[in-house]
Amino acid sequence: MKIDLNGRVAVITGVGKGIGREIVHTFAREGAVVIAVDINREDLESLGAEFAEAGYPGAQILLDVRDRDAVTAAMEDVAARFGGIDILINNAGVTGDGWLDEISERAWDFCFDVNVKGTFLMCQAVAPHMKRRGGGRIINAASFAAIMPSAGSAAYAAAKAAVVQFTRTLAGELGPWGITANSYAPGMIPTTLNNFALLPEASQERLLDTLSLREWGRKEDVANLLCFLASDQARYISGALHDVSGGKFATQIPRAAYERAGRLAPVA
Repeated sequence: MKIDLNGRVAVITGVGKGIGREIVHTFAREGAVVIAVDINREDLESLGAEFAEAGYPGAQILLDVRDRDAVTAAMEDVAARFGGIDILINNAGVTGDGWLDEISERAWDFCFDVNVKGTFLMCQAVAPHMKRRGGGRIINAASFAAIMPSAGSAAYAAAKAAVVQFTRTLAGELGPWGITANSYAPGMIPTTLNNFALLPEASQERLLDTLSLREWGRKEDVANLLCFLASDQARYISGALHDVSGGKFATQIPRAAYERAGRLAPVA
């Protein structure tokens, strides 16, 4: 099976670093015309230089996804310049850590504004263009926190759970136009946002013990999934949350299987 995204116009937000940067390059390598959206000018400029060197088509747009007027205008411009919009990936997001008795209202609102409102505004702005095109793919960033939250991170878990339900609703509302909507839940993938790989060894071991595949995920694991969901091969998949976590807590104590495997391993 060959995934063919040649000529597809893909709008991708939150592209400055980490998983988003990997997603952008992966889609470009697959032939998509990538419209990279971020709020950080320096990150966009460096990405633009990389695209120019590689000869990738597309554009970089400095945009705050919380700004309705700016989002609407930007997507209208993209559709006019590139003939339409085929794919939207809402990867932009922020963390929202804080215990109930410590988190501020401002921090709570910021988490929801970026993760939920930003996703909503981008989808609302892009949907009319996809309807006119007769189809499209919307893929929204959730988190494993939407499946199983962590104490001390209520704002983030609640926001990402909202994204999941919002996406399922989109699948129902946009299905008549051939538009699919799915969300994805990255697991333990070291980035500059979470610094998993820089934690003390004991902390890393405790986190790895929760995984069925006891290793850190890679950014390309997420990017490859999104390429598939954006392709024609995924035409019958919609309204689903796709877990990319290495089987995190697929069983109650994943470490137990590794302990048993160690006992059964042949002696060298």
